[in-house]
Amino acid sequence: MASGSGISLDIVRKQFADASGPLLADLRLTIAPSSVVALVGPSGVGKSSLLRLLAGIDRDFTGTIAIDGKAPHAAATPGFVFQDPRLLPWLSALDNVRAADPAISRDTASAWLAKVGLAAAGALFPHQLSGGMQRRVALARAFSVNARLLLLDEPFVSLDRALVAEMQHVFAQLLEGTRPTVVFVTHLVDDAARLADRAILLDGRPARIVGDIAMPVPPAVRNDATLAAYRAELEAASARTYSV
Repeated sequence: MASGSGISLDIVRKQFADASGPLLADLRLTIAPSSVVALVGPSGVGKSSLLRLLAGIDRDFTGTIAIDGKAPHAAATPGFVFQDPRLLPWLSALDNVRAADPAISRDTASAWLAKVGLAAAGALFPHQLSGGMQRRVALARAFSVNARLLLLDEPFVSLDRALVAEMQHVFAQLLEGTRPTVVFVTHLVDDAARLADRAILLDGRPARIVGDIAMPVPPAVRNDATLAAYRAELEAASARTYSV
């Protein structure tokens, strides 16, 4: 049975006060529970702004967004992973996980650290952790906050490819075990090919959906041939509208 949140979006208009025109307009999308959806598009197209609307951080738009039937600000807080780990340097790894929500118990935080391979690192401080370990703490924190809905904003953009491969593997294993709904932003088709079961391609101003590609083979079991096929499909669709 699906465990993730269901999402529906009908964004009539999203415009910033100092902009000459809308960033998003007439954008409609339904995301099934436990889907892993990649928002793919060039920088500035509105991908991160769309995540902020989903998170309920930004309520200044015309239209409706529903998460399990509730407006984002009234729904359960999503787990959020940013471009950098955003760990508090004066807190241990375990307390960084708990800092996101006072209701997270030490046992829950420890369990999620174990799931990301950091069972023995709970007492360590950020400066004692490698870059990859810090990213794992950020993942554990997001899952601790809400294991049903995760929002990721370019989580692998600043990493070298070896560390990207490590984090993608960890994340794919977590998805297989917990089946959350995930919406993640990327401008790299490789991230979408490896992790998503659906890719939404955005382009234009205001942004519009220019592609909707299904990738049904579960990420945890995709082989090189499957990855190559998905990557080629995404690159071909991207090439028809923009360069990524």
